[in-house]
Amino acid sequence: MCVAVPGKVIEVNPADNTCIVEVFGVTRRINTIMVGEVELGEYLIAHTGFAIEKLDLEEAMIRLKLWEEILSYADPGQVS
Repeated sequence: MCVAVPGKVIEVNPADNTCIVEVFGVTRRINTIMVGEVELGEYLIAHTGFAIEKLDLEEAMIRLKLWEEILSYADPGQVS
């Protein structure tokens, strides 16, 4: 099961089918081969370094809000 947080595309590298996404201030390079062309500002769900789903802005905001709520209950010593 993938419990992924939506990542916002902040850089696109079409030459190697990758992009950089940002999630709560953390950036990661992911492969986009399975979702096709991506654009700056889009939101993606990634698993094991591969984008597996594109989200529209409304759905991404709903999921991010839920994650923020979940994380608000976490013990700060347990979240890294």
